[in-house]
Amino acid sequence: MSDRAALLKGARAWLALFVVCLVLSGVTAFPLVQELRWAEDLMRSLSAPEHLPGAMDWITRVRDGLDTADARYPFLLYGTDWLAFAHLVIAVAFYGPYRDPVRNIWVVEFGMIACAGVVPLALVCGPIRGIPFWWSVIDMAFGVFGVIPLYVVRRRIKRLEALLPSAGTTAAMAGSGAKDGVFAAVDRPAAP
Repeated sequence: MSDRAALLKGARAWLALFVVCLVLSGVTAFPLVQELRWAEDLMRSLSAPEHLPGAMDWITRVRDGLDTADARYPFLLYGTDWLAFAHLVIAVAFYGPYRDPVRNIWVVEFGMIACAGVVPLALVCGPIRGIPFWWSVIDMAFGVFGVIPLYVVRRRIKRLEALLPSAGTTAAMAGSGAKDGVFAAVDRPAAP
């Protein structure tokens, strides 16, 4: 396998991992009420109230709030439906770098900026909304761990870009009808 093909395969694998995690984090925002009930039941069965009283109190408080919202103000949960939808839409955007990483590196860089933005959002909005600091740390971890696969992808794309033909050759390939512009050179074996 050529270096270009290996870099492309690796970048696509890391992108797929990131997209799967993004989709899972989005999809799990739809059934919040039931998920909090399950979480509370699981924590009780694991004796969490004895070992993690602050965590158990927080989960119970959040579950109570969601139960109240669901029963009396279900339209509030519509906001979390949009949150879930946003995750799914952002995941779709990563099809661009999956298909043509060099041309769409900006999507990866945008994702890295968004991951970095998670930290100040949690630090500013968490206290305003009465979120315990330890929960904000969990939220910040999504940004910190989310940037890791994107950083790996970006490095692979930059290495891949360095292996591609010059801009003049790329323009000639695109003008000749080569599929996907610059990635025609990656997807097919190089001529001897």
